[in-house]
Amino acid sequence: MSLIETLEHRLQLSLPGKDAHAKMTHLGRFPNPTIPSEHKKASVLILLYQKSTDWHTVLMKRTSRFKNDKHKGQISFPGGQAETFDINKAATAVRETEEEVGIPGTNIKVLGGLSQLYIPVSNFLVHPFVGYVPEEPNFSLDSDEVDEIIETPLSLLMDGAIQQETTIDLPNGFQLKNVPYFDVHGHVVWGATSMIISEFITVLDDVGFSTRMPKI
Repeated sequence: MSLIETLEHRLQLSLPGKDAHAKMTHLGRFPNPTIPSEHKKASVLILLYQKSTDWHTVLMKRTSRFKNDKHKGQISFPGGQAETFDINKAATAVRETEEEVGIPGTNIKVLGGLSQLYIPVSNFLVHPFVGYVPEEPNFSLDSDEVDEIIETPLSLLMDGAIQQETTIDLPNGFQLKNVPYFDVHGHVVWGATSMIISEFITVLDDVGFSTRMPKI
């Protein structure tokens, strides 16, 4: 069975959710934060594709130009805030991916969703999805939102050596000590994105992921 077929089936079953998130949770974060009724909704997409013989996904570095962006300069998956015209949460993830990194939404097949995750600092309830494009994508960045893309082999995400700890300097002058993160090509991937990755690689491990798994 191909990786895409296997993941599509696995994502319909019970998810590791909070247990996987907890592996990348900073000690100062409440494990189950209360979600305010007036929270904002967002979706992100883990976009899968084959490059050469390896499975990849894409991360992006957000621009730092927007003063009020609580996540400026950070590494994230493509995605963003839901709009009233989005037909569902997955549609938000696909639309935002097209807007930010230029992958036509009509080319993306959504395989399923991961566990939702609340981000207190920005009051977003984030819904992650896993999607697939059958050909290696040609990226076209929205320079207003994206500084660079980071093409990431799944084999790298599965390498336990990239999970480390560091000190994070916050814009308000505070520091967070012993923050768990993934070192992805020298980029510090922490916070919500690292928690989403943690759940995703747990799912990959569940299905016996191998870089040699066929595309179709």
